[in-house]
Amino acid sequence: MRFRPFLERRGWLIAIAIAYLYVFPYFPKIRSANELPRIYLVKAIADEHVFHVDRGVQRWGTTADVSPAFGHQYSNKAPGSSMLAAPAYLAVRVVAGEPSLGVSMWIARFFAGIVPMLLFLSLLWGFLERFAPDPAVRRLVLVAYALGSMAMTYSILFFSHQLGAICVASAWILALDVADRKRGLFAMSAAGALAGAAALVDYQAVFAAVPVAVHVLVKLRAWPKKDLARVVAIAVAGAAVPIGILLAYHTACFGSPWRTGYDASTTFAVYHQEGFLGITKLRWEAFVGSLVKPDNGLFFLAPWLVLALPGAYVLARKRELPDRMGYVGVGVAVIVIYVAFISSINFWRGGWGVGPRYITAMLPFMLPFVAALLSRVDAKLARGALAGTIVVGVVVYAMSSATFPYWPDSMQHPLFDATFHLLVDGLVAPNVGNVLGLGGIASLVPYVLLVGGLLGSSIHRACGWRGLLLAAGIGAATIILYSALPYGDARARHAYNFVRLAVGGE
Repeated sequence: MRFRPFLERRGWLIAIAIAYLYVFPYFPKIRSANELPRIYLVKAIADEHVFHVDRGVQRWGTTADVSPAFGHQYSNKAPGSSMLAAPAYLAVRVVAGEPSLGVSMWIARFFAGIVPMLLFLSLLWGFLERFAPDPAVRRLVLVAYALGSMAMTYSILFFSHQLGAICVASAWILALDVADRKRGLFAMSAAGALAGAAALVDYQAVFAAVPVAVHVLVKLRAWPKKDLARVVAIAVAGAAVPIGILLAYHTACFGSPWRTGYDASTTFAVYHQEGFLGITKLRWEAFVGSLVKPDNGLFFLAPWLVLALPGAYVLARKRELPDRMGYVGVGVAVIVIYVAFISSINFWRGGWGVGPRYITAMLPFMLPFVAALLSRVDAKLARGALAGTIVVGVVVYAMSSATFPYWPDSMQHPLFDATFHLLVDGLVAPNVGNVLGLGGIASLVPYVLLVGGLLGSSIHRACGWRGLLLAAGIGAATIILYSALPYGDARARHAYNFVRLAVGGE
């Protein structure tokens, strides 16, 4: 009986954890340029106590994202995610011997992706209460974020985008709690460390730190000057540690604290060495391609995020909420910064992936807007209609994660060219079902029931039965409408042949 209240409060989080752990989309044949350099660095740190990845390159082959410097090969990524995963990898190695590359990848994904995400969702649960007092609405927003956005893809893969988002958004939340006297100075130290760690794990995540810092300082301005100086000093000291580690890493690997792996890159030097982080000029193609196109558009793949736009207006008019304009200001500033960033970098598509991954750090700052809008809509049927957009996002991201979450950039409609095509062919990612003796589509039945059950119960709690039926209908109708868009051209068919082989087809 005591377990039941716990399930009612945290059952949604347990279900998300199981969903994340159920699938393991690992495909050695694609030689993931984003993940291999990171896992090579994990092994180099733990096995050899060095930063160069020469041994990994020799054993498993080079990738496009390895940079030469001073006679060695280095990952061109920010090193934080590898540093976070290295202790867990080392512990496994001490107990059971050197893990295989696949097992090493699972360890890294678990400790540098899934665990931080689950902790972050717990933090978000309390933070979003100020925008959505109704637990049912909060739960729906968090399920949408965890299972229906890029947060899912880049939590279960060994990319650093979601970890960077977690660092900078967590820093914001903790610092605001300190400013509101809800937490002590230790939390401010943690906030500073997380803000600094954002750059250590993902260079782009640091862009969000600027409006976050401004917001926090404005909140703290009413504090006595002595207390203000102390808390700012604590935050700066916390941030100095990971930033110092990053600058020392750059110096050791590339000869200067300001020289990154991208500066030393040869494969994509034409992109990385032009402008700052590839920022050159605004491109309409990048703006449209990153936001609305079927192959990579943020709002096409997760249409529920569109709710943030009217949600910002709703939140701005929420007069009973203290500092409402501060939240709106930070959210809008972060959105503008990242949309401008993705629209102005020359390598904006970023290769294979699901969604515009370079702006993953923007998503947590949109959640207060979505929560405020859903809370404002009192009619459950109307709320259910809005929830139909969440259904679409969960279908896109949950099913792509269960099949092949590395959509080729040559496909114009990869939801149908890759994900649904693989399902029709009975090809899925490795998963727990395989361990239970299930194969093909049958192995995804428990996963689909879990994800569908969590989504359905979340919509039902927030919208009622009629709202749930309406949401399901709108979600299904939207997917059907998506099928009317062009797909299946020659380039897509060619790319699919490689995908099919990578997933395990003949």
